[in-house]
Amino acid sequence: MSGFSISIHLNLLQKGIASVSLHPANGKCNVKLRVVAKRAFVRCLVCRCYATTKSLQVGGSTHKNQVSSVVGSSDESQRKSSGDDFEMKLEELLSEIKSMIRMGNKGDAIDLLEANYEAVKEQMDAGGKTVEEAAILDVIALGYMAVGDFKMVDSVLNMLNGIVHDLRDDQPLLEAILTHMGSMYSAIGSFENSMLSYKRVLEIIERNHGSNSTYLVLPLLGMAKSYGCAGRASKAIEIYHRTISIFESYFGAESNELVVPLNALGNILIEEGKAEDAECAFMRVVEIYTKLYGKDDKRVGIAMCSLANAKCAKGDAESAIKLYSNALQVLEHSDGINLDDSLLEKTRVDLAELLHVVGREKEGRKLLEECLMITKKYKGEEDPTFVTHLTNLATSYSRSKNYVEAERLLRSSLQIMKRTVGPDDPSITFAMLQLAVTLYNLKQDEEAEQLALEVLRVREKAFGKASMPVGEALDCLISIQKRKGGDDGEILELLKRNLSIQEKAFGHESEQVVGTLKKIVFYMDKLGIKDQKFPFQRRLSLLRNKVLVNYP
Repeated sequence: MSGFSISIHLNLLQKGIASVSLHPANGKCNVKLRVVAKRAFVRCLVCRCYATTKSLQVGGSTHKNQVSSVVGSSDESQRKSSGDDFEMKLEELLSEIKSMIRMGNKGDAIDLLEANYEAVKEQMDAGGKTVEEAAILDVIALGYMAVGDFKMVDSVLNMLNGIVHDLRDDQPLLEAILTHMGSMYSAIGSFENSMLSYKRVLEIIERNHGSNSTYLVLPLLGMAKSYGCAGRASKAIEIYHRTISIFESYFGAESNELVVPLNALGNILIEEGKAEDAECAFMRVVEIYTKLYGKDDKRVGIAMCSLANAKCAKGDAESAIKLYSNALQVLEHSDGINLDDSLLEKTRVDLAELLHVVGREKEGRKLLEECLMITKKYKGEEDPTFVTHLTNLATSYSRSKNYVEAERLLRSSLQIMKRTVGPDDPSITFAMLQLAVTLYNLKQDEEAEQLALEVLRVREKAFGKASMPVGEALDCLISIQKRKGGDDGEILELLKRNLSIQEKAFGHESEQVVGTLKKIVFYMDKLGIKDQKFPFQRRLSLLRNKVLVNYP
């Protein structure tokens, strides 16, 4: 990676392509980076590609011990080496792709990626399988990630993996490439490959810098995320604790750098039902932010929301309500946060939901009405969030059994959605199904049934006949048809179909399955189908006995 010189092949400009070749002084490699040019003009826009922890966003401050300056120092030393030109061209290529996407020129971005993909394939066919080809494939994969073509990302990563597997660990840029690979594999759901990439980069860093180096932080966080997504929470928690320990040893127990791993740890602990441990993690974040920025800083408000979530998971609703209320006050009076800010909106909705849970519907409804008015003022009635707030408010009125007002709001919601997304968009079915339930409660069964059937049709097409959204529609339709006195045989078939969906979604021993089994046995009794009833009745008896054993 030393002594690169750059030349532009001007003869290709007539074809709209500039081929930028990087020639090492020893003459062993000729790696081409192609930039598609419009009107035979090559644009050069700069965007960082290998700025490892610049994207970590630990605290958003210019604190003197900011993690990016420490963890990124390895890349900075590479940047000062004689391979700077090559890395700059990689960054320039990714920058051009991102710029095209931002400006809405997705087709041009794809053309640019395809040109470079073909160029590097030619290079590989000619025997070039070095770290230079790996670096270009890495950028191409990142480009396809930005475009959203995950199938192509997977294909490029497979090619890249074939090169990286045979590279020595001391190759320049390999750490960055492996870290990118770990992140991209995780993003496309290939968690085992993600963990293997992170494992190798961690081994390289540990060998070069020791087991307590801050260089380990970025791949450790990535690996923990992959373990969590793969369902291996205990391993993820262990890695988060290791990351926290590294930061504590360098910056102390109250440093800003601890916020990212503490937040990630708290979130996964809540998912694992360890609310008390999560509460401790989020409490530390609140204390760190309060000490660094003061109690009225918006970061403190955000951290208080996370702590409130942990309190809620723990079952301490009153403390959670108090925290959410305080956080809302902090955020509303913070500089840089507008009244219609999405963060404020989410906090209001979360607090409103919690107030409803504890029976304080009027207070919760007041917050939902506030969300509705703010959205109408700043975004208009055609904005999707306006419809969401209408639906939330309708749900609130339904909980208070004010079905007339709920119906009015839901009809308004549906009218807006029919104008904005169309009658066959699956998003419209949520308000439509809620209206069907509301009409059922108002004993308007004919219209309720028609709405439920329409929801079923749209969801079957959008999500598949065995999906959970379809099961939800079936639940509603069964209740309506039962009260209407519908055909018992047809209702039984709907119940059997719903049972299959519930078994897959909730498990064969779930509460939902038990409830549906009871209804199936009831209708089989009613229809006199004794020979088919026995397996369902036996299964129901076994489940009932198991419930009695587990819950004496």
